[in-house]
Amino acid sequence: MPYLSRIAIYPVKSLNPVYVDEVNVLPSGALENDRRWALVDEEGKFVNGKREPKIHQLHMEYRDSDSFIFHSPIGEYHFDLDEIYEDPEFSDHYWQEVKSYLAKFFGYPVTLRSYPAKGLPDDPELGGPTLVSKASLETVSEWFGGLPYEETWLRFRANLEIEDAPPFWEDQLFTADPQQGVLFQIGRVPFLGMNPCARCVVPTRDPHTGETIEGFAKTFRTQREQSRPEWAEERRFDHYFRLALNTILNTEYLMAPTTIYPRLILKVGDEITIPSA
Repeated sequence: MPYLSRIAIYPVKSLNPVYVDEVNVLPSGALENDRRWALVDEEGKFVNGKREPKIHQLHMEYRDSDSFIFHSPIGEYHFDLDEIYEDPEFSDHYWQEVKSYLAKFFGYPVTLRSYPAKGLPDDPELGGPTLVSKASLETVSEWFGGLPYEETWLRFRANLEIEDAPPFWEDQLFTADPQQGVLFQIGRVPFLGMNPCARCVVPTRDPHTGETIEGFAKTFRTQREQSRPEWAEERRFDHYFRLALNTILNTEYLMAPTTIYPRLILKVGDEITIPSA
């Protein structure tokens, strides 16, 4: 039976993941502390992999939800909100240090912003975790001369990895109707699969250096179309640069018959069930 083999959260949007054995699911459907922080420029625009290749050289060592260490070619910086909470008078000075470090790295003003309630999913309408089978990523690795699996994982930045499932198993979890999801459960947590995740420029780049593989998107589209399984609804592929599943939390299913929101937890090892299967 398919099961949850890995959980990844990305505390700072566009930076490296942190792997956890279990995670709370927020009422929004997001995983707790996933994309909680974002890098933004002076105009409030996100500094991310889509528009800033240099971001691949900035890495984060996670301590907890309010504490982590930035590592980059210019050195490291320890970010700790507890210091601000304990000494509010220190706050302005502290944030200036954060901005100074980021500006020195990027070459222009950048700061951090927090979005604790529901994080910053790439698709704000589909705020649940992204999901992909390990076999899907192994297949993609083969398309590019046997890329290391972990590199392929980092290129596509999913939240949940599923084992004991065939390549593109997740493609059965959406329908021809973009408004009609497919109910499935991970452990006791109910989700709706909504659509195959459209990809941007980020997967074309080496996750550590930012270097691109020439023709990556074209090769991917060709191979993805040729490899589309019979259970994947063709009408949902307006293009084939799509991989992994976008989800939402099925609150209607969850809330009946009570209106009290329970604590929802995903754990590595949880089995995936599809009630309609």
